[in-house]
Amino acid sequence: MKSAYILLSMILVLGLMVVPIVWGDNDEYGAQYGRRSTGVALISNPVYEDECGGDCHMAYQPGLLPDKSWEKIMSDLEDHFGDNAEVDTRTHKAITDFLVANSADKSNYRRSRRFTSSNDPGTIPIRISETSYFKHEHDEIPARMVTGNKDVNSFSNCNACHRRAEQASYRERDIFIPGHGRWDD
Repeated sequence: MKSAYILLSMILVLGLMVVPIVWGDNDEYGAQYGRRSTGVALISNPVYEDECGGDCHMAYQPGLLPDKSWEKIMSDLEDHFGDNAEVDTRTHKAITDFLVANSADKSNYRRSRRFTSSNDPGTIPIRISETSYFKHEHDEIPARMVTGNKDVNSFSNCNACHRRAEQASYRERDIFIPGHGRWDD
């Protein structure tokens, strides 16, 4: 009987040691071994980062939208949310292939899966802020703190409030709304 308690205790201790590995936010160990993390995958494509990040907006992680959304966005770069973002054919294909292959519906990251599963079947959002998951996560934030805030201006300006957005971390403890401070709901 005593050996059963010792065995059970050892299993419990080992289990508690594994929990942070499996459920860590953007945990490289967990992602490397196919375990789901709570974040989204980091961007691993310099062409995408160079062409799509920078002057206009941050390079959004592909895991924030499903593949059909990225295909739709990439299909009309001549009118990309009011700007001409056209690139040559080779670059266009490389970026599209990267976005589709790493989209939310093909990801092992929990937050990416939530972006996909929260949408009604058949919908193809072209803005991250149009997804049901995004709306749910931001529903308590008054518009005046974002759209009425000259340092933020829009819900699409993720890295204005999510201080680690470019590192693919959208954890609540990293939210700091300019002019208002740390966000904690």
